[in-house]
Amino acid sequence: MKLRRRQFLRLAAGGLALPALLRMAWAQNYPSRPVRIMVGAPAGGTADILTRLMAQWLSERLGHPFVIENRAGAGTNIATEAVVKAAPNGYTLLLVAPANAINATLYDKLAFNFIRDIAPVAGITRAANVLEVHPSVPVTTVPEFIAYAKANPGKINYASAGTGTSLHVAGEMFKMMAGIDMVHIPYKGTAPALTDLLGGQVQMMFDNIPTSIEHIRAGKLRALAVNTATRLEMLPDLPTVGEFLPGFEASAFFGFGVPRNTPAEIVSKLNREVNAGLADPKMKARIAELAGPVLPGSPAEFGKVIAEETEKWGKVVKFAGIKPD
Repeated sequence: MKLRRRQFLRLAAGGLALPALLRMAWAQNYPSRPVRIMVGAPAGGTADILTRLMAQWLSERLGHPFVIENRAGAGTNIATEAVVKAAPNGYTLLLVAPANAINATLYDKLAFNFIRDIAPVAGITRAANVLEVHPSVPVTTVPEFIAYAKANPGKINYASAGTGTSLHVAGEMFKMMAGIDMVHIPYKGTAPALTDLLGGQVQMMFDNIPTSIEHIRAGKLRALAVNTATRLEMLPDLPTVGEFLPGFEASAFFGFGVPRNTPAEIVSKLNREVNAGLADPKMKARIAELAGPVLPGSPAEFGKVIAEETEKWGKVVKFAGIKPD
């Protein structure tokens, strides 16, 4: 029996709609089991603590555990590759961090293309760092520090948590934009770098505010500026570096990503729940204490942040000739 044209069109339309309906039903039931979040940093650091905070929120909101897996090593590349290779079903997330943007240029050969292979889900925060000096350095402002560095080329040592880290490239961008010559001293982590700064073995460092704030308040370190685009509510009297070097912005960004081809409905659901957390007053305040201002927005907006950061740090890595250890 021949189908009438109208019947055929109805059946065809139904067939086309079926996959969309199945995806919507899948997203509505997501998650139905535990979700892994890969973190390319050791437990206990800012990235890890932020992820655990958001994981607890997502677990409570979505009714299934969001479990942290710390896969430190190779500048977050081990964790990133694990997510790239995971099934695109929403059950493996990646904590996206500054290293992902830096590594795109820092490493000549990677087994993945981050922007192509990881789909952005949602931002969490723009973590603020502070430009600080040992009290023995005779300066109190950024312009004074730049003048002092120009008068003493190659005699100022600045510390970082390691070659290619966000603290390192922030220092290199500062050198580039200020036109000064400082010597980079890489450490294996923030803690030993901060210890030597406190001891005067190095003279300057960009550091996470939470780990330095008490030393600054006690007068053991002198804060000159923050590296965010605008001043911070918690330190309103401290200027930004950009007030003296227009365009300077070196805050660390954090958020979530998933393997490419993860259903858009699942990405949207995760984005919605993360943003709900960022809008919660207690969560917002806690993130501000740990890192800095929250970074709400759509997946596309977070993707734009990633692309912009990748381009910015690519220029710095090339200019400074940074190579991985």
